[in-house]
Amino acid sequence: MRVLSAASTPAGTPPGTPRSGSPLAKIPNSKRVNVLEEYGKRSAEKPKLNLVIIGHVDAGKSTLMGHMLYALGQVNERTMKKYERESQKIGKGSFAFAWVLDETGEERDRGITMDIATNNFETEHRSFTLLDAPGHRDFIPNMISGTAQADAAVLVVDASTGGFESGFDANGQTKEHALLARSLGVQQMIVAVNKLDTLNWDQGRFQAITEKLGVFLTQAGFKKSNLSYVPVSGLTGENLTKKSTLVEWYTGPSLLDLIDAFEPPTRALDKPLRLGVTDFFKGGFSASGGVSVGGTVDAGHVQVGEQVMVVPGGEIGVVKAMQVNDETAAWAAAGDSVLMTLSGLDILNLSSGCVLCNPQFPVPISSSFNAQIVVFDIKAPITVGFPVVLHHQSLDEPASIMKLICIIDKSTGEVVKKNPRHLSKGMTAKVSIVTSRPIPIETFKQNKQLGRLMLRRGGETVAAGVVDEILTFGS
Repeated sequence: MRVLSAASTPAGTPPGTPRSGSPLAKIPNSKRVNVLEEYGKRSAEKPKLNLVIIGHVDAGKSTLMGHMLYALGQVNERTMKKYERESQKIGKGSFAFAWVLDETGEERDRGITMDIATNNFETEHRSFTLLDAPGHRDFIPNMISGTAQADAAVLVVDASTGGFESGFDANGQTKEHALLARSLGVQQMIVAVNKLDTLNWDQGRFQAITEKLGVFLTQAGFKKSNLSYVPVSGLTGENLTKKSTLVEWYTGPSLLDLIDAFEPPTRALDKPLRLGVTDFFKGGFSASGGVSVGGTVDAGHVQVGEQVMVVPGGEIGVVKAMQVNDETAAWAAAGDSVLMTLSGLDILNLSSGCVLCNPQFPVPISSSFNAQIVVFDIKAPITVGFPVVLHHQSLDEPASIMKLICIIDKSTGEVVKKNPRHLSKGMTAKVSIVTSRPIPIETFKQNKQLGRLMLRRGGETVAAGVVDEILTFGS
């Protein structure tokens, strides 16, 4: 169903242009939830964070987190024994813990994570939704959609001989993942130096890895104060949930204690609703029909009974049922991972990367905008007309860099050179980008999640940055 006044203000209008037709129109007063009040009550409990686990393929991400969830009592003994028996049957006994997160047959056969696996767990002071991102380079787009939902990250590094080097040097995913995480807004990160048990907990190896990574991560834009390093073994469980006695030279906290110390981010509750759709399917998750969508609320809040608009398209649906972190809920607010069933919408109205928003304050759509980008390690310089694939939340869209506006000094922010002929690695610059069709986008000032983007070409990330200014609104 379309909103009656849709013709008067199409979904391409500049931000802040209200429309008539309140999203609360259908909810009687007796059933309305005061979300801000309820959120205040919930915040008095444990703050919620989304945590992503990243790293090179075979660094042991799934094994490490599977073992930690088991140690936290999230997996019962019977299920664990079943995984152990099954993995030994196929001669891959060490995969038992990884199977806590790797659910599909193909993932188990190949021993790699392909899609985003989610799980919830609690520490003493925090409540986490865990996203285990794939590390294989074929699955980088899946990893991007996982990292786009995260508040903090654990980067798992393989310390075994040659293991760290294969992840860190040419074509390894350790660097790529860390850069993606930073450019998608992850500011706090723990580096878990895994498999040190295979080297008899060699302190020299741990220091060599942390020094090399430390230099790279600070260059990538992480603050030193937001980084911590911990030696662990995902297979034996050393240093995962409690301080290990085997590693005498390491005096710091365990991985779980470090995760518990992550700072919860401030949520944009007072802004209009923005929910980036990462998944959708036909039918409701309760008995009702309709379509179901999943994603993270980037800004604002939403409750059952409200109307939401899908952008692009401008179609309107009504929220029939909702789950927050796998539990039935009546409302959701910024930062929540949500699955909800909508009525009044056809599945054809939805696409990966579309945004659900408040019909009174639709998210603008645009096909040309200026962005400030950081150029990564690229083979050929970026010139005018350079074709890229633009990754924005879980959307990937063909685009071109149509104008090189200026090169910026990244420490002072001052313009160093106007209208440069090309951009080479390590430069920070302002550019104009044109996409092949309009996409829902906002400036970084208005919305941190919708204002971030990443540019890739030929399977590699060439640049990442934030939207500065939207040049055209609408199609």
